[in-house]
Amino acid sequence: MVIDDLRNASLCFGMHKNFRTAFDYLLRTDFTHVANGKYPLDGENVFAIVNRYEPQSAEELKWEAHRNYIDIQFVASGFEEIGIVGIGEMTHTTDYDEMSDVQFFKGTGEHYHLGEKMFAVIFPHEVHKPGIAVEGNSAVLKVVIKVRV
Repeated sequence: MVIDDLRNASLCFGMHKNFRTAFDYLLRTDFTHVANGKYPLDGENVFAIVNRYEPQSAEELKWEAHRNYIDIQFVASGFEEIGIVGIGEMTHTTDYDEMSDVQFFKGTGEHYHLGEKMFAVIFPHEVHKPGIAVEGNSAVLKVVIKVRV
């Protein structure tokens, strides 16, 4: 897990061969002018999902993990909390769905604040619960970059 401000993104370039592609997109794009949807950056190796939503209570959301992709979750505007914990600390509630690359879990983990222009990198050995409401926040504009492992 990495949580940081986008100004420090270059420090992550060496962590994966496709992180430069992912972070360059985040650094050069004004997402206020980008519609919700999926945007390929390098086919299925690197793609972005732009979404606008209202954060929810932690109880309404599920813990999830992916095997084939690393998530880079970037808050373009707004703020929320994200839960992150090692996969060994959780109990799975569903079998792994290969088609959608997701498995759901239950348990508890640490919550971290993601403010505007902040990102979290979540690896396959970690479980996360994004989109948690923080008192006083409203709509979030988030970009999730999926980077194939």
